[in-house]
Amino acid sequence: MASEDISQLADSLAKTQVGGGELSFKGWGKKLNTAEAAAEIIKQIEEFEGLQALRLEGNTIGVEAAQAIAKCLANKKDLENCHWSDMFTGRLRSEIPPALISLGDAVKNAGAQLKLLDLSDNAFGPDGVSSFETLLKSQACYSLRELRLNNCGMGTGGGKILAAALSECHSKSRALGRPLALKVFIAGRNRLENEGAIALADAFKSIGTLEEVHMPQNGINHEGITALAKAFTDNRRLRVINLNDNTFSEEGAIAMAETLRTLQNIEYINFGDCLVRSKGAQAIAEAVESGLCKLKELNLSFGEIKKDAAIAVAEAVKHKSLLEKIDLNGNCLGEEGRVHLRKIFDGQNKSDALDEEDEAEEEEDRGTEKESPVDEPQHIVKPTVVN
Repeated sequence: MASEDISQLADSLAKTQVGGGELSFKGWGKKLNTAEAAAEIIKQIEEFEGLQALRLEGNTIGVEAAQAIAKCLANKKDLENCHWSDMFTGRLRSEIPPALISLGDAVKNAGAQLKLLDLSDNAFGPDGVSSFETLLKSQACYSLRELRLNNCGMGTGGGKILAAALSECHSKSRALGRPLALKVFIAGRNRLENEGAIALADAFKSIGTLEEVHMPQNGINHEGITALAKAFTDNRRLRVINLNDNTFSEEGAIAMAETLRTLQNIEYINFGDCLVRSKGAQAIAEAVESGLCKLKELNLSFGEIKKDAAIAVAEAVKHKSLLEKIDLNGNCLGEEGRVHLRKIFDGQNKSDALDEEDEAEEEEDRGTEKESPVDEPQHIVKPTVVN
């Protein structure tokens, strides 16, 4: 190894964080093509007793290096948390599946019981999902609590493979008396669309233990949203629903509103940029008003909601004692609507809860205030997204 490489490696080692059962190589920025290139990482893994969490984010790992790392993971039975996001930048798509298969097989062979698996920001597509579905179906994942697959390019095909793997994991684990109790599911920016969302909804319905679901920017319309809404009714512990930037339309919003009536642990709702429209917003307002006492944040920004429906939403949340923020930006409110909303919240000492930004330009004529048509919202600002 060249002296320059050794010097860079020494600097990286100085950044390694070790403690509490965690070994971190996060952000090293190393391109690991071979076993030799990964030698120091391998050495540290081998020497770490009781390894519970391994962070490999921010490096790029080739097939040979992954196989070498996998070999030293094969006896790490205490491993619980795999922070393996952003591991394949610059790699050929064909390199990713064999690398993931090697790492997954190592975890299974070690007899590990995973709690967290994070493969976000790895553009592996449907083939990548196939490469770790065996891991998801295995006993190593019967204990899984968090699955993070944000921005992986899974598509509808990958979504279906993932859903089938989760369903099988739940079925097998339940047969052994310890059913999968997944709490956190994250899969934003994957183009799951309706087919993927519907398949995952079936899996969610069986699992029934979800507390957080984050699926923003997936091209899901009312058919997929309705399927998810029905599945959520069987997950009564849900606290967070983030479906930002999908297309509910009124039909999907009304279906989701019906589900919200059954979910009394909800704290965070992000339906921003989902085109819930006025009827959908009205239905959501009625659901919120009838319960959801734990609600802290509600995002209905950029939903093509008109003044009267927005006011109904504001009236619905004004008695929620835990409310921290409501975002109604980018809707068709008009100046009169904005003033009315501000009065509602000022009257309840909740003015800080309304996430509102000033308009970039003043309207030329405010003499006769009337609502804008759906395609010409009067209040257009950048939305605040709650993750």
